[in-house]
Amino acid sequence: MPLKIVFMGTPEFSVPTLKALIDNKFEILSIYTQPPRKSRRGQKINVSSVQKFSEENNLPIRNPENLNNEKEYNFIKSLSADISVVVAYGKLIPKNILKTTKLGFINVHASLLPKWRGAAPIQRAIMNSDKKIGISIMKIGEKLDSGPILISKEIDLDHNLIHGEIEKKLSVIGADLLLESLKIIRGGNSKFVNQIHSQATYAKKIDKGETKINWALDAARVLAHIHGLSPNPGAWFEYENERFKVLRAKKFLASGNPGALLDGNLTIACKSHSIQILEIQRQGKKKQTTEDFLLGKKISKGAILT
Repeated sequence: MPLKIVFMGTPEFSVPTLKALIDNKFEILSIYTQPPRKSRRGQKINVSSVQKFSEENNLPIRNPENLNNEKEYNFIKSLSADISVVVAYGKLIPKNILKTTKLGFINVHASLLPKWRGAAPIQRAIMNSDKKIGISIMKIGEKLDSGPILISKEIDLDHNLIHGEIEKKLSVIGADLLLESLKIIRGGNSKFVNQIHSQATYAKKIDKGETKINWALDAARVLAHIHGLSPNPGAWFEYENERFKVLRAKKFLASGNPGALLDGNLTIACKSHSIQILEIQRQGKKKQTTEDFLLGKKISKGAILT
C-alpha cells in the first residue's frame, strides 16, 4: 500500500516534489501551504505556488497562519497519516504536531547539511562561492534543520548560473531524492545519521540592506553576489538617481577604479578585475539584455556607478 502523506510546502521549489508524489500514486491526505498574501500595493492577492498547483489538481488545501493551536493539531492527528513531507514550507512545526504521524516528518532541504541550515541555503551557497551544493533529506526535530539525515546528493555549483536556475535544478533533484527516501522508509531500511552540529552554518534570510552591489570587492565576489540574488530580490547599483538591478553578469580581467565603467558594454571595475553585465533591469521595467538596454539608456565610459 502507498504511504499516506501530509504535504507541507509553499514556493515553486516545493511543486516538483508534490507533483512527483501524485504521479507515483501516493495518497495525499492534506496539503499545508502559507496563506495568500497581498501584493506590495495591496491591489492583488497572491496565492502560493503550491496552492495554485493544488487548486489546479483538486487537492485538499489548508493554509492557516499558525500551526501552534489545538485545531490544527487535532486535524492532522485525525488524518492518521503515515508520514509528513515538508519542502520549504516556511513555518516552524510545533513539537506536538511532529508526533502526529506514524513515521514522523521528513524535510527536503536545499543544502548539504549541516552546512547552510535556515531560510536561504541556495542563495547563501552561491554568494559564498561554494564549490558544491546539494539536497539533504532529513528528519525534522525541534531545532531548525538539525535533525538526522537519511540521504543526500551533491552537485558541482556552476557560478555562471543564477539562483533561480540553480533552485529549479535542485527542486527536481529533491523530488527524485524524496521518492528514493520514501522507498527506503517504506522498506524498513532507513538509517538516519546524526549531523555534526559543530560544523553547522546558517543561511539567514536575505535582507534588503545587503542587496546593493559593492564594487570595492573582488570581481568573483561581486559576481557571486549578483547571481545569488537573481532574479529576486536582485543586486543593484545607482546611477543618476536611478536604481538598476543586475540579473546576470560574467567576470572580466580588465581593471580600473572600483565602480568605474570601463567601456561601452557595461563592463564595471571591481577591486580586482571587473564584471560585464549581461542582463539588467531598470526600475519599473522588464529585464533586458545589455544590448537592448543600451539602445535606450547610455552610460558613458568613465562614469562612476554607486
